[in-house]
Amino acid sequence: MRAYWYDNKEGDQRLSHDSNRPVTEDYLRKLGIIYKHLPPTSPHLVDEIAKARNYKNRDTIVVSPAAMGEIYEEKVKMFFNEHLHEDEEIRYILDGEGYFDVRSDGDEWVRVKMELGDLLVLPAGIYHRFTTDETNYIKALRLFQDEPKWTALNRAPELDENPHRKNYIQNREHLASTA
Repeated sequence: MRAYWYDNKEGDQRLSHDSNRPVTEDYLRKLGIIYKHLPPTSPHLVDEIAKARNYKNRDTIVVSPAAMGEIYEEKVKMFFNEHLHEDEEIRYILDGEGYFDVRSDGDEWVRVKMELGDLLVLPAGIYHRFTTDETNYIKALRLFQDEPKWTALNRAPELDENPHRKNYIQNREHLASTA
């Protein structure tokens, strides 16, 4: 994992957009984000985290042209729309690379490059987006507290009144300390 301020330059979303201004793991924690690197040879560590956070279900997603066919470009654009979820979003990278962009407390983008063995927990209510990198391939384990679902609420002014968004704003610095 490598985190940095997004450069906001025009260009393909799958480019690195690296501003050469690094972001620390401590700053990510202040945003309520949990990061861990878990060796792919130790799947029991993912199981331990799932148990501790009360995750009961999981699935695997492959985001690539080969796996998704004609809908790949449409899906990558959809994932890149700024949105939030009313549940935590937890991803463990099994193969490939991609980027999660998260909004800072100043409403700027922080880009988090994810690769093999990286686990990221985004709190409910955080604005974010996702894209593959230039290789157009990532395979990730998705964990869910209940039945698998992925419901994105695209950013809009009225979403600031969403109870999950309000809870995130009020408690973000405390959220990652519960890891």
